Amino acid sequence: MKKPHSLFYHISVFALAQIAWLLLLGIWIYWYVSNYIIFEKVGDQISPQLIYDGINSIPFIGGIVLLIGISLGMSFIFRHLNVQLRLHKLYDNFIANVTHELKSPLSSIQLYLETLNSRNVPLEKQKEFYKLMLKDSNRLKNLIDSILEISSLDQKNIAHDFHIYNAGDEIIKLSKEAILQFNLPEDSISFEGTANCRFVIDKNALKIVFNNLVDNSIKYNLEKPKINLKMKCGLKKVIIEFTDNGIGLASEDQKKIFNKFHRIYNKDIPSVKGTGLGLYWSKEILKRHGGNITAFSEGKNLGTTFKIELPIYKSSKVRYINKLLRRSKEYEISRK
Repeated sequence: MKKPHSLFYHISVFALAQIAWLLLLGIWIYWYVSNYIIFEKVGDQISPQLIYDGINSIPFIGGIVLLIGISLGMSFIFRHLNVQLRLHKLYDNFIANVTHELKSPLSSIQLYLETLNSRNVPLEKQKEFYKLMLKDSNRLKNLIDSILEISSLDQKNIAHDFHIYNAGDEIIKLSKEAILQFNLPEDSISFEGTANCRFVIDKNALKIVFNNLVDNSIKYNLEKPKINLKMKCGLKKVIIEFTDNGIGLASEDQKKIFNKFHRIYNKDIPSVKGTGLGLYWSKEILKRHGGNITAFSEGKNLGTTFKIELPIYKSSKVRYINKLLRRSKEYEISRK
């Protein structure tokens, strides 16, 4: 298979093309000006049929406009190509990661089944094998569900069951469920503050956000994860600060981590697995709720804080929230 050209190659081609157009433009200007000077000096000695009308500058201006238009067109094409190349690279990384993630549990399940089929395995060992296979099958299911969620998310269908809840109660409930799902002890998370106000959420969709944040705190951690969750109700927003004790986040990654397929590679934790979609989904889900998520870290090994903001019911984005509630009601009626 032919190796694709690097980004440097495409940048070099673009730069050379621009230089070529600028040279052509320079030649065009030089040709026009030199001819104009010649006709000015010796115009009275040339046949009237060949006399150049110096006042008529339409060909000159038209030529410059044409060359500039072509140059701008090439710039637009290059920008589009650069975006497509970046997406293609991210997509290739995604496919490679997903392939590895699928093969790993499948190989494990196959090995256990072959062992059970070819050997007389003691009952206790069989139970252990079944437990491990169940764990690997759940891992496969979660990965397949994650892949299927891409389509739902792109079609804006991932969050559609919106209802009014007490913010503090649901935040604590969802975060505790996430802790249990990843088999972390209950003291892995601590809570600060209260949020005695109401907000409108899709619980299943928001659960994905909390699961992704807990999953990240486990993956990017050299110790046992410790999570501190602060919450409060502002004038118009419910504010949640989810802080872990992980490896931290470089300043250049604080916005990139929410990009599609983006993954952080850290030499301290080289074996981190994933699709690079978790935080992208989280941001899109919160955007669907009329909210937002940002990330901040004070430096290496100082943990990461994810700040979530969601509108308070009847205090912020009233029309948008009412529309979500209305559509959810219509969705429930259509399913009956």
